[in-house]
Amino acid sequence: MKVADIRRTFLKFYESKGHTIVHSSPVVPGNDPTLLFTNAGMNQFKDVFLGFDKRPYTRATTSQKCIRAGGKHNDLDNVGYTARHHTFFEMLGNFSFGDYFKHDAIHFAWELLTKHFMLPAEKLWVTVYAEDDEAYDIWNKEVGVPAERIVRIGDNKGARYMSDNFWMMGDTGPCGPCSEIFYDHGDSVQGGPPGSPDEDGDRYIEIWNLVFMQFYRDEKGVMHKLPKPSIDTGMGLERIAAVLQGVHNNYDIDLFKNLLAAAKAAVESVSVGEVDATSPSLKVIADHIRACAFSVADGIVPGNEGRAYVLRRICRRAIRHGYKLGARAPFFYKLVDAVVAEMGEAYPELKNPKIAAVLEDEERRFFATITKGMELLEDAIAKCTNGCLDGEILFKLHDTYGFPADLTGDVCRERGLTIDTEGFDRAMERQRAAARASAKFKMAAGLEYSGADTVFTGYDTLVETGAKVIGLYRDGEAVEHVDAGEDCVVVFDRTPFYAESGGQTGDKGEAKNATSLLEVLDTFKVKAAVTGEHCHVHEGGVSLGDTFDLRVNEELREATMRNHSVTHIMHKALRTVLGDGVAQKGSLVSPKSTRFDFSYPKPLTADEIRQVETIVNAEILRNTEVETRVLPIDEAKETGAVMLFGEKYGETVRVLNIGTSVEFCGGTHVKRTGDIGFFKVVSEAGIAAGVRRIEAVTGTEALRFVQEQAELLSESAHRFKAPVSELPGKIDDLMQTQKALEKALEQLKSRMAAKLGDTLVEQAVDVKGVKVLVARMDGADAKALRETMDKVKDKLGTAAAVLASVVDGRVQLAAGVTKNLTDRVKAGELVNFVALQVGGKGGGKPDMAMAGGSDASKLDEALAGVASWVEAKL
Repeated sequence: MKVADIRRTFLKFYESKGHTIVHSSPVVPGNDPTLLFTNAGMNQFKDVFLGFDKRPYTRATTSQKCIRAGGKHNDLDNVGYTARHHTFFEMLGNFSFGDYFKHDAIHFAWELLTKHFMLPAEKLWVTVYAEDDEAYDIWNKEVGVPAERIVRIGDNKGARYMSDNFWMMGDTGPCGPCSEIFYDHGDSVQGGPPGSPDEDGDRYIEIWNLVFMQFYRDEKGVMHKLPKPSIDTGMGLERIAAVLQGVHNNYDIDLFKNLLAAAKAAVESVSVGEVDATSPSLKVIADHIRACAFSVADGIVPGNEGRAYVLRRICRRAIRHGYKLGARAPFFYKLVDAVVAEMGEAYPELKNPKIAAVLEDEERRFFATITKGMELLEDAIAKCTNGCLDGEILFKLHDTYGFPADLTGDVCRERGLTIDTEGFDRAMERQRAAARASAKFKMAAGLEYSGADTVFTGYDTLVETGAKVIGLYRDGEAVEHVDAGEDCVVVFDRTPFYAESGGQTGDKGEAKNATSLLEVLDTFKVKAAVTGEHCHVHEGGVSLGDTFDLRVNEELREATMRNHSVTHIMHKALRTVLGDGVAQKGSLVSPKSTRFDFSYPKPLTADEIRQVETIVNAEILRNTEVETRVLPIDEAKETGAVMLFGEKYGETVRVLNIGTSVEFCGGTHVKRTGDIGFFKVVSEAGIAAGVRRIEAVTGTEALRFVQEQAELLSESAHRFKAPVSELPGKIDDLMQTQKALEKALEQLKSRMAAKLGDTLVEQAVDVKGVKVLVARMDGADAKALRETMDKVKDKLGTAAAVLASVVDGRVQLAAGVTKNLTDRVKAGELVNFVALQVGGKGGGKPDMAMAGGSDASKLDEALAGVASWVEAKL
C-alpha cells in the first residue's frame, strides 16, 4: 500500500464513521504565538478543545502537515542519520469534540489497523496509563488484546501525572491519559517491549497515540473532570507506511525512494561523477525539500528571523549536503517537481511555480559564498587542536558567508569536533550591541535643539493626549516633515515615555492621530530635560506642530518597573549579606531582566545567593507601599538615602523608599513591592577585578525561568529513570563510571599502540641507512596516532615515519623523526608534504608534527611518495 493510498484509506475510513474530513492547516500556526510551526494534528483544533471555538461538526479527521525544526520541537540534527526523524511529516488524526470517547476511539483504531490495513493482531501491543482501568478493560475484555501485550505505564517522568502515557496541552488546560499502539517487527530486530529497559530498540515501534482528554488541570495542579470528554489521536503517516510496506526505515518507503532517486539525479546533474546512493546526505536532502517546499507554499520566505530563519537553515543545510556530495551549482530547487509528483494531489498548494523560484534564489545566494566558506571552515578544522571549533570562526562563517551556526556544527560533528557556542553567542551579542549603539548614535547624533523642555508625565500616566511636536529630526537633521516608511526623532512638548537613564532602558509604544501612526522604538534624552522618541512612521506622516495621542507599551513598562524596583531591594540585600563594602558599579534594567554590577572581591557562594533571594522575596511578600518624594538635594542627603552610581543629580532629586531601601532614583517603579511578584537570580559572574555582576528576573520572566529549570530537571530525571532528589547521586555515579571507562580505554589504547608499533616496525624500509615507515591506521584518532608514533620511533633507531588515518572521510596525519635525524629531516616539513596532497596542512616540532586533510581519495598516492621525499633530504 503506497503512502497516498494509506492517507486516502485513513481519511475515508473515518469519514465512514461520521467524521468530517478537514483539510490540513498551514505549517504556520494561525493565531497561536506559542508555536513556531504546526507540529501536531490537534493544533488547528486547539481553540475547540479549550472551548473558545465551535465547529459545525463534532467529529473530524485530518492528515496534517507538520514541521519540527525549531524551538522546543526540533529534530533537525537527527535527520538523515536515524530511521524515523524528519523535519516535515504528516500526522494522521481523528478527533471527537465532546462526542464519542474511549470505547469508540479504541474500537475504531483496532478496526482500521486489523481490517483495513490488515496488520496481524498478534503483532500489536498497547500501552495505557497505569491508573486507566477503563482503557485497559476495553483493550483486554472487548477488543481481546491479551494481558501480556498490554503495558501499564505510570508516572515515569519524575512527578505526578508526568508520564509517557498522560498527555497535557500545557501547565493548565485539557489533559488526560493516553493509549499508544505498537507494532512488533519480530525477534530478528533488536529491542524490548514498551516500558522495558530495552524499549529504545527498533523491534517495537509506536504507530499511534490515542489521547483521552477527560480532565482540566487548574493553576494549582488539581484535576477536574471535563463535562464533555474528547478524543485527539495522532499517527505518523511515514511511520505507519514503513510498517505496512514491510521496512524498518522511513526512508525505504515508496515516497522517499522516489525523492531519494530525484535527489541523486539532481546532485549528479551539477557535479562530476556518480553519487553514492547510500549516503546519509541524500536522505537529508530528500527530507529537507519537503519542509522547504511546504514552508514556501504556506507563505514563508527565507530570511534572518523566526520561521524565515529556520527555513533558511533547513535550505542551506540541504545545499551543504549537496556540496558535500559534489554539487557545485544550484540543484535543490529542482526537487520541487518531485515533491509535487508525490504529494501534489493531496496538497494542491504545492503546484505553485513560486516555490521553486524562491528556493532557487536562496540557493544561488548561498552558492555565491559556500566555496570560500567551506575553505575557511576546512582550514579552521585542520588547525583545531583542542577538539572544539572557536566561536569567532563560527561567527565569521555566519556573518560573512551565511553559514548558520548549526550548519557549521553539522560539519564539525562529522569530523568529531564540537563548536564553541558560548563564544559564538558572545560575538553575536557584540555585533548586536554595536548595531544598537550605532543606530542610537545615528538617531541622536548632532541634534541641535534649542526649544522648550519636555514635560515628563510618565510617573503618573502611560497615556498623554494632544502632545505637540516641537522638534523633528531625520538622520540627525532638523526637518519640517517625515513621510510614512521613514525613521525619525520626535520631541513632544510633554510625554509619558521614560527616556533611557540611570540604567533603565527607554520606553516603547505608539503615537497616533486621525491620519498617522508612529511606532516608538526607543526613548532617550536629547538634553538633560528634553526627551526624544525614536519613531518609525507606519502610516500618514508627521510634521512640526502636529498633535498626537501617546501611549506607552504597558506590558513592557510594567516589566521594567518590576525589574527596576527589585534592583534597589537587591542592592540592600547584597549589603546585608555581604557587608556595607558592597557598592553599585553599574546597572541595566530592561523589561526582560535586571543586571547589577557591584564591588566584591570574590564569587558569591550558592548559600549567599540563596540568602539574597530569600531577603528580596520576603520584602516582596510584605507588599509594602513604595514611596517617592521630590526633595532639595541637601534635604535628600539628610535622609540617609544612597546615591546610586551613574546618576547625575540636580538641585532637586527623587528619593525612593522601597522596603528597607532608601536611595536616590529618577526611574519608574511599582506601587507596592508585591507588584514585583517573584524574584530569581539567574547568573553571577566576575566582569573585572573586584567587580561582580548579577543578572536576575522577576514576575512572568522569573516564572518562565523556574518552569524551564523544572522541565530540565524532570527530563533529566526521566532519562536517569530516578526521582529528581536522586539526580546528584546518579550523576556522580555516572561520572565515576565514565572516568573508570575512560581510564580503561586509555590503558587499552596504550597497549594496542604498543602491540601495533611492534607490527608496524617490520614494515619499515631502509633508505640510505635510515628506516622509513609509512602506514595507514584507519579509524585511529589523533591521540592514537601520536602514541603509536612514539612507540615506533623508540624501536626504529634512526628513522622517519608517517602514520595516517581516515575517519568519516577526514584524513588525520602524524609524522615523526628521531632526534638524531632532525638536522636533515623535519617532521613539520614531512607532514606538510603529505597534507598538501590531501587538501590540508599542519605543523609541529622537528621530531613530531600533526596535520589534517579533506581529500582521502589521494592519501595512498601521497603516502607512496614519502620514501622518495626522505631520500632527497638525506
